[in-house]
This record gives sequence, structure tokens and C-alpha cells, in this order.
Amino acid sequence: MRRTAVINVVGLTESLLGPSTPRLNAFIARGKLARITPVIPAVTCTAQSTYVTGRMPGGHGAVANGWYNRELAEVQFWKQSNHLVQGRKIWDELRELDPGFTCAKLFWWYNMYSTADWSITPRPAYPADGRKVFDIYTGPMSLRQEIKKDLGEFPFPTFWGPAAGIKTPQGGPDAASRWIAESAKWIENKHRPTLSLIYLPHLDYNLQRLGPKHPEIQADLRAIDDIVGGLIDYFDQRGVASMVLSEYGITLVDTQVHLNRVFREQGWITIKEELGLELLDCGASRAFAVADHQVAHIYLNDRSIESSVRAAVEKQPGVARVVGGAEKAALGLDHPRSGDLVALAKENAWFTYYYWLDDALAPDFARCVDIHRKPGYDPVELFLDPKLVAPKLKIASRLLKKKLGFRMLMDVIPLDASLVKGSHGVVPSDPKDYPLLVAGAGDWAAGSPIHPTQVYEIIKGHVLGAPVKTL
Repeated sequence: MRRTAVINVVGLTESLLGPSTPRLNAFIARGKLARITPVIPAVTCTAQSTYVTGRMPGGHGAVANGWYNRELAEVQFWKQSNHLVQGRKIWDELRELDPGFTCAKLFWWYNMYSTADWSITPRPAYPADGRKVFDIYTGPMSLRQEIKKDLGEFPFPTFWGPAAGIKTPQGGPDAASRWIAESAKWIENKHRPTLSLIYLPHLDYNLQRLGPKHPEIQADLRAIDDIVGGLIDYFDQRGVASMVLSEYGITLVDTQVHLNRVFREQGWITIKEELGLELLDCGASRAFAVADHQVAHIYLNDRSIESSVRAAVEKQPGVARVVGGAEKAALGLDHPRSGDLVALAKENAWFTYYYWLDDALAPDFARCVDIHRKPGYDPVELFLDPKLVAPKLKIASRLLKKKLGFRMLMDVIPLDASLVKGSHGVVPSDPKDYPLLVAGAGDWAAGSPIHPTQVYEIIKGHVLGAPVKTL
């Protein structure tokens, strides 16, 4: 087998390549590049699950980064058990072909309890006193203390939130991706896996925060180019062949669509008041939307209003189309976890999870980085509230309370969705904004753009040293 490192550079597209990416340009020049037709929704959990199973979402079940659990009547985002991904994984098939095969899965999602040989994923601890203590989860468990001893603590605040992608006391703009890259080298030095799957999220932050055309993106491109170039050189020296791929391209947005507010105005949303604030009661609502970037899964507890819901969504500015039934099957989204209807945004728009009509009644978690409580994805977590007076002082005081063991609320996130300038999830109009795959010689790239399920076969063929035909 050919030892292989798959470097997942989140958000990388042909449209971003240029003077700021000399090392990536050189790597592409010595191999071949193919565009990947984005899976729908083009989001992290869905794309990665398609790549490692060779199935569309209707086959593997990761229909978004989160979905409504109909049995529990709860929206659940960013869960981490690999058991949620249905179908045989690429490392299992390769191990069947060669019992000596091993795999390291470094920060790819659904990384807990997988059958990969070594895995590392972000995972805070949640003590009973309400604190959140930043940490990682590893398989095997002994790996956690070993790698933290050598590399230091994972810079968790730089992985997501207002400190991600910018210079802060928590670390440099690229601190999270650099730590992950070093963890890949550490695993290679210790264990020499046959296949390393490496996730580098650095571009994701400012592409959403600022938009892909902002001049500051060039600094992010130079940083990720340095990280990826260093990894490629390192693996070359170790006799490991590298591949570079991405999950989606991020395009400029200027329109926000608040479907749950529309549903509330129609009387379809049920709100539960708790401690003077409003919570969305999904189980008691007739219809509600689970928003994830440019795709929203719409769940109906009352199927009699389906046509009314569809009509209401279709007329919203920023909505491109609404699909259900056979239309979902055509997109590869025919899975019980999917919404009864699925809304797709126009390229310049994205969906919020917001359901309140008065910001004073928004739930306390709305102003926090809280990826698990929010009934939808919230890119506004990348911002500090511009209305805050002395935000650094407020954060410092909150952190001091946390260190002293007091309960505190890090309520520093704004409620202004217009701050977000980049999003993803649908198929961009310009193929240069598609995700990409770069690898060595062969005829695998001849069918560009390739189908997203074909990434599985290309990686497998690369490891086996066998020619791979595109679909």
C-alpha cells in the first residue's frame, strides 16, 4: 500500500489560488487538480461523511451538521459519535484488503468511537458546576496526555468563536490549524499510519467573517499555504504521498433569511418562556426550520400545512427553491433525518436559526458561543458584539470568574446576522468556487468536476496504487 496523507484544507477553491499560495501552486503543478461537484448541503459533516463512505447523505445519514431528532424532539448539532455515519468507512475497507493497514483521523468530524486506529477531536469537559473546560478526546485514550505533554494544550478558543482566525491572547490567527498540523507530524513520528486524514480549518473563519473578496484573506491564504506546504514537505521526506482536498467553497453573501420568524408570524412555531426569555419548542411546533448555512431542513409536525409552509418559504427573498419527496431523492437527501421539506438559498443568501421577534427576549445562549444548544448553525459566533463597551475587559472579568470557580455567562456574541459576509451549502454558480482535489498522476482527474462520492474511490485507489476511473 502507498502511505498517504489527505490534507483537508477547508474552503480552498481554485478562485483563491494565486500569488499568496506559492507552495500549493507548486504542489498542483506536479500533480493533477479536479473540481468536486459539491454535495448538498455543502457543509463539513455532510461532505466528510460522503468522502469517507462513498455515499450521498441519503445513504450515510449526515444530512447536515445537525438535524432534528424526531424521537427525542430535539435539534442536535455537532454530535461526534462515528456511529451516526451509516455505511462502511474507507479505513474499514482498506483494512479488509490488508490487515496491516492503519489510519489516523485528525480532527475530521464524527471522530469519537470510530474504527480508525488513532483519532483526535476537540471535546470540552462539562463539570457538574456548569463550567466548560476546553480539551480534546483521543482514541486510544492514552494518546491525549501523551500528545498534550509534547505539543501543549490544544488552543481551543482559536478553533471556533471570536478568537478564531485573528490574533488574540489565546493564540495567533492560525493557531488551531498549526496545532493540528503538528499533531499529524507527531502521529506520523510515533505510529506511521498508512492513511492520515488531516483537517485544517484556518480559511473557514475569515471567509465567513469577511467574505472571499476581502483583502485580508490574502494573509490567511499565505498562512495556510505555509502550513500545508510544510506538511507536504514533511510527508515527502517520510515517503508519504500527499493529497489536498476541500469540502466546499465559500461565496459572498448579503442576505439573511429568518425562516423561523416567518413561521412564528404564521402561528406555526411554539415558544416556551423560561426565566423571562424565549425558547423554541420544536416538539410542540407545527413547523420549524433547522438552519445550516445555505440549507434549511424544515420539519412538519402537522403535515396538513405542508403546502402552506412551502408557499411561505418559496416567496422569501433569498430562497432559491424548496424541495420535498422525490426532489430530495434527486439531491441525495432522501433520509429519515432530513426535513420534510428542504429549502435552498440563493448564492448570496443564508439561513439563520433566529426565532425571536424581540432581541430582549432572545435566549441566553444566543449571545454565547454555544454550538450545541442553538437549534441551528450560527456563524455570528465569529464576532464580538460591536455594541459592547470595553469587550476585552468584559471577557477578562468573565475568565477570572471562571478560573475562580464562579458561574459566568460569556455573553459577548451579537445578534446581527448582517455581519456575516460569506457562506456555503449550495452549488456555486462559478465552478472555480467548487471544492477541489489535488493528487499525483493518473487519469482520475479527467472527468472534472468529479462526483463527491468519487472522492472515496480516488483516495482508496491512491492508497492501493491502483488507477481510478472517474464516474
